[in-house]
Formats: sequence, structure tokens, C-alpha cells
Amino acid sequence: MIRKKWLTVRLNEVEEKKLLDYFQKSSSPALSEYARDVLLKNPVTIVYRNASADLWLEEMILLKKELNAIGNNFNQAVHKLHTLRDIQEVKIWAIQNEISKKEFFGTMHEIQSVMNKIYEQWLLK
Repeated sequence: MIRKKWLTVRLNEVEEKKLLDYFQKSSSPALSEYARDVLLKNPVTIVYRNASADLWLEEMILLKKELNAIGNNFNQAVHKLHTLRDIQEVKIWAIQNEISKKEFFGTMHEIQSVMNKIYEQWLLK
């Protein structure tokens, strides 16, 4: 349907801010569509953001990146092991791998701590 009619509404700054806040919380793609829905008393879908879920998601994304990095490091270490030719090279690799192993277990401990905190927060709800 083509809309040919205009409606001009004057707002003060407080009213405009309130209107824009409501609009931003809605799922409407345009302010004009949101305003039409409100004026005509059509249903308006409000997007609800769960802050604790957002925090959880951010933590999970960081953990995923960390686990990917650990996996890449492990693959590189195994590849290096397969290319070694003598005992001295194997000894050097073993020392470097021990350092990586300590970093790995430290990171896994951090991941467990974060997971425990998230679990405890969700239990309280």
C-alpha cells in the first residue's frame, strides 16, 4: 500500500529521547514503522536482552578462541615431532612441549574457573 499522507509531530528533547529509546528496543526496522504501529495500536515486538546471557556468551566466545589456539599449538607440536630426525632434536622438542603443556593446564584451569563461576551464577537464578 502506498502511503501518501504525512503526519508531522513535534516533540521536545525528552520526548524524542524516550521515543528513540523505545524504538531501539523494538524489532521495527524503521522509526516510521514503529510510530505507525504505536499510533494505530498494532502489536510492537520488544527485543529483550538478557545481560547475564550476553556475559555468558562473551565468555564462551573467549573460551572458544582460547581452545582453538590450544588446538593449533598442539597440532603444530605434533607436526614438529614427526619431522624430527635425531635424539637431540627430540630432546629440544620435549622441553618445548613441557612448557606448552604447563601453559595448556594453566589455561584449562582458567576455563574451569570461569565455567564454575557461570554455573554458580545460573544456580542462583
